[in-house]
Amino acid sequence: MSARAWAKDGLPGVFVGKSSSLLPGLLVCLAITVAALAVQAVEEHLTGHPYIEALVIAILLGIALRTFWVPGERFRAGVAFSAKQVLEVAVVLLGASISLGAIVASGPALLTGIVATVLLTIGASYGICRCLGLPARMAILVAAGNAICGNSAIAAVAPVIGADARDVTAAIAFTAVLGVLMVLGLPLFVPLVGLSEHQYGVLAGLTVYAVPQVLAATVPVGLLATQVGTLVKLVRVLMLGPVVVAFALIAPHLPVEGATSKAGPRRLGFSKLVPWFIIGFLVLAALRSLGLVPEAVVPLVTRAAGLLTVISMAALGLGVDVRVLARVGGRVTLAVTGSLALLLAVSLVLIHVLRIA
Repeated sequence: MSARAWAKDGLPGVFVGKSSSLLPGLLVCLAITVAALAVQAVEEHLTGHPYIEALVIAILLGIALRTFWVPGERFRAGVAFSAKQVLEVAVVLLGASISLGAIVASGPALLTGIVATVLLTIGASYGICRCLGLPARMAILVAAGNAICGNSAIAAVAPVIGADARDVTAAIAFTAVLGVLMVLGLPLFVPLVGLSEHQYGVLAGLTVYAVPQVLAATVPVGLLATQVGTLVKLVRVLMLGPVVVAFALIAPHLPVEGATSKAGPRRLGFSKLVPWFIIGFLVLAALRSLGLVPEAVVPLVTRAAGLLTVISMAALGLGVDVRVLARVGGRVTLAVTGSLALLLAVSLVLIHVLRIA
């Protein structure tokens, strides 16, 4: 068989054909990612902190581009690949940022309080969203984003429950806006409520969405607030794995959006109940906790996960018609705001119940 024939008909030919079909859409998503990272770099240079992260910027740029240009057939495979498979790899790599040792050292009372706060917020936020008429999958995305880690939680939960690009983008967009407002407004709780640095660190760790935003919200208050806030935030991030597995079990029983009746329970295999990327996430977290992931490698893996997530968010933005998003904006805004207010209230109660000084 000639090299040309083998390239056409053999395994390499299949690989080349698949890659070539993905390349146009991937290149578009990469271009948006580069632009988003450049905007974040300018923002950090001017303000010192990424108040609006590249992940959110990529979504906004993707939506803006989609408003003026609908990706044709040759771009769709690459955009779909970026939105799903690339995102799944990013979720796996996030596991390397989790260390169980530091979590256990924080003490059982605080650990229990954080877990209870996350679970209570998920349940209550879901209820708020459903009362406002949001679809079940959108309600889950908002609840997970508010309770755990904002954009990353939404992005991780979305493929497990089968949420579409419109729901994911709406949840991330409104959560991101409130995330920035939290960074700017949360320090006001120190004089208003009379919080100590330690108390404020717990509050920031329980309520602020992203780790960089926790740093931005706590550094102005003090070193202790920053250390405590980061630790509490890591515990919340650790909840992502179990929560995603739980939603994977619940997903087959969720109502079919737009249908008049609920979908009946389906018999699914283990790989469907617990997707491969969640297993990968938990394995990497366990390896990191056992010291089998070198510390020097962790920042590289974390940055790679962040980059892949930005690429996938660019793809999600490209799949959203802003006119459809605008029609659900009011209810989503109320749902996210109500959920965040609830999280703040529960966090303040926890601080006083545990008598954190």
